[in-house]
This record gives sequence, structure tokens and C-alpha cells, in this order.
Amino acid sequence: MSETLKVKTMAEFMAEGKQPEILFWVGSAGSYDDRAKKITKAFVKILNAANVDFAVLGQEESSTGDIAKRAGNEFLFQMQAVMNIELLNGYEIKKIVTCDPHSYNCIKNEYPSLGGSYQVFHHTQYIKDLIASGRLKVSGDTYKGKRITFHDPCYLGRANNEYNAPRDVLQNTKADLVEMKRHKSTALCCGAGGAQMFKEPEKGDKDINILRTEDALETNPNIIATGCPYCNTMMTDGIKAKEKEAEIEVLDIAELIANTGNL
Repeated sequence: MSETLKVKTMAEFMAEGKQPEILFWVGSAGSYDDRAKKITKAFVKILNAANVDFAVLGQEESSTGDIAKRAGNEFLFQMQAVMNIELLNGYEIKKIVTCDPHSYNCIKNEYPSLGGSYQVFHHTQYIKDLIASGRLKVSGDTYKGKRITFHDPCYLGRANNEYNAPRDVLQNTKADLVEMKRHKSTALCCGAGGAQMFKEPEKGDKDINILRTEDALETNPNIIATGCPYCNTMMTDGIKAKEKEAEIEVLDIAELIANTGNL
């Protein structure tokens, strides 16, 4: 797939004297984690299929500072954020799309007070708009008859009240969408948010990602759909712990759409 993907950097756009429609903020997981890179490629495939003129920052992209902030290091957060804001403002960026709800929340809600105000979209919101406007045609029966349950990311759902976009996009797969008992505003965290991804869990009788995986398994799914690279890791680990990886896949919504039909 990679040889057919078209990706240009902001520096290349500037050299041509042009502005892209959107900046795709890849995020640290999407850049470095091997599993999350597949989500990045799937979203690029979607953007290419919809003929979206987009750019990435490439080597100029740095951490949003979200993890530093959640871990309590406000000073480091502000250093990282201000550096990014100066870069984004220098490029006159207006619209940003990211597959990472943590980056989405941070840039959308915490950058404005530091001088960085942009239109920020989660990739499920943007994919929904592409389908609604007719720019992205989703067809095919790849997932017809499959049971999919969607795990709400904390920073997309409760933090930003976005529950509909991912579900609306999933309807285009023709799969049967089955909800966990805890979903939308009552959804349980996967255990990765708030910088918990980077430390061992506190003592208890069960890891939170196992508990959340059990919620998903109650729906008897073929696929657990995610909208966050960190959720994807935690749910995948949960499926492995339950020894269910042979029969249940964990896929990002971008991957499901990219695999559906004729993109």
C-alpha cells in the first residue's frame, strides 16, 4: 500500500506557494508505533481516495505536550505547546485533522490560551464530512453481517461530547453495530489516558483494559472498533490476555473504512 500513498509536507507546500486544505497531525503513536502506523496509512489512503489536498509537518512535528500536562509537568507542556504553535502559526495553518483524540483535545482546547487557535477535527468527524459531501464513496460488503462494537475514547467522548461521528461512519461498513452496556457518556476508560499508558498500573485485582475488554466481549463481536491509537493498544492487549485474537480483530475506524470497498 505504501508505494501508492501521496503525502506532502508543509515545507513542500510553502515552497510551491500553496496552502493545503488540512494539516494532518500524525501524533507520536501514529509516527512511531508500528501498529498505529497502520492507522496513519489507512487515513492517508482515505484522504487520497477523496482527493483531499493535505500536508503533514514531517520532521517538524513534535509532541503536543499532552502527556507532560497529564503527568503534571505544566512547564514542559507549555514549552512544547508554544514551540508547536509558533510553527503552526508560521505556516498559517487554519484546519487540523488528527487520528489521536489526545492531540485533538489538546490542540483544540488547550492551545488557544497560548496563542494557537485552529479548526480541529478528529479523523472520524472528518471522514463523516467527506462521506456526507460525496467526496468519499464507501461501497462494498467487506464487513456485511459482521458484529462490530465501538469503544468510545475518553478524550473524544466525555471530554468533547462527540459520540455520533464514529458511529455514523461505522454505519457505512454495513456491519451490525452492537453497543456495550457502558457506552457513550458511561463508557469505561481503556486505561491509557492521562499518561497512564507510560506507567505500570496501581495494585488492584484487575487491569482496567481487561475489564473494558470484558465489556466488549459481552457483545459477542467479530471486531472491536476504536478511534484512538492508545485505545487500540489497550484493547488489543486485552484480547490477547483473553486469548481471543484468533477470532476477534481490533481495528481503527479509518482501517475499517479503508478496507471497505473500492478505495
